[in-house]
Amino acid sequence: MSVARQTSPARNADASISADPRPPVEPGIRRREIAMFLLLAVFIWPVLSVAVVGGYGFIVWMSQLILGPPGPPPV
Repeated sequence: MSVARQTSPARNADASISADPRPPVEPGIRRREIAMFLLLAVFIWPVLSVAVVGGYGFIVWMSQLILGPPGPPPV
């Protein structure tokens, strides 16, 4: 005769906790996260990168106006 295997209450509680470790998500949070990602990826990062490159170019241009063009001095 075989003995039926019994599971302890602690084991059942652990199984229910580890079944889905993620906390419950409020409705609409995923949509807001996707919208924020698209805003960052499509609008803010391209504008920011153009501003940084443009700012660097402006600094180089102004420094060449004040200090002269790069290269050896005229002979």
